[in-house]
Amino acid sequence: MGKTSDLTAVQKTIIDTLHKEGKTQKVIAKEAGCSQSSVSKHINRQAKGRKKCGRKKCTSSRDNRTLQRIVTTNPFKNVGEIHKEWTAAGVSASRTTTRRLMKDMGFRCRIPCVKPLLKKKQRKKRLAWAKDKKDWTDAEWSKVMFSDESKFCISFGNQGPRVWRKSGEAQNPRCMRSSVKFPPSVMVWGAMSSAGVGPLCFLRSRVNAAVYQEVLEHFMLPAADQLYGDADFTFQQDLAPAHSAKTTSTWFKDHGIPVLDWPANSPDLNPIENLWGIVKRRMQYARPNNAEELKTTIRATWALITPEQCHRLIESMPRRITAVIEAKGAPTKY
Repeated sequence: MGKTSDLTAVQKTIIDTLHKEGKTQKVIAKEAGCSQSSVSKHINRQAKGRKKCGRKKCTSSRDNRTLQRIVTTNPFKNVGEIHKEWTAAGVSASRTTTRRLMKDMGFRCRIPCVKPLLKKKQRKKRLAWAKDKKDWTDAEWSKVMFSDESKFCISFGNQGPRVWRKSGEAQNPRCMRSSVKFPPSVMVWGAMSSAGVGPLCFLRSRVNAAVYQEVLEHFMLPAADQLYGDADFTFQQDLAPAHSAKTTSTWFKDHGIPVLDWPANSPDLNPIENLWGIVKRRMQYARPNNAEELKTTIRATWALITPEQCHRLIESMPRRITAVIEAKGAPTKY
């Protein structure tokens, strides 16, 4: 053991204590369980007052605080822009130093989460809604059928597996992923409750009030029979124009189905959004070649959703509501 950096904190303490008592380096090395040269180097280092070696830092604490303020104020700027602004403030540092210091401060470059932009009026309505529902029990939430539409496309972007390849194989078709400018996509309507999921509906055209009412007639009602039988339930939907149309409201009244009041721009409150996320993650490694294969993959993945998964998502409703109240109506992590 020839380096003082190899010594543990306990060994250094033993060496310092015995050295003050006047013990020889041979005795100290035996007691500390290290080599005599390590003891000698540690004692000499302490005598000279040398704590560290290496190049002196080119920035001061004040410079570092300036950098942290720049990053905090402009989190969407890239390293080059941040470095330019920092050096414009009179700091002499390289771009590499800027990146390293940002990393030391705990900053990491990540894909930003996407949240809906809520107006002040919408936040107030969300807060009022959450306070009104904060005392709902799991039994009450289990009577709610949650619904939503989601878009699936044959485009995996930066998702999917990485590839193991040798140098020069970058253009090898075996090591490439296909991409198209306008990938085929499908729009899907689905519903869920704490008892499981209902049948999927693949929408062929733009969803207006008439199309949506056909979905309700041919897919929502069968889902209700499947999930609730003869028991009462409340239907949940967002405030899309087709959902809030007068003819759609009349349809619900004619069929005697109560609709849950719902705040605008609140996907974070709807557990089926998380269910869509589960389905898309499970499809991450699928490679459908056309829209029909994509539909088949969606159906197969949807069929694997268990009632237990749905029940856990429904159980999260009280936590979602608490998060909205704590955030005073602002978007939450859900």
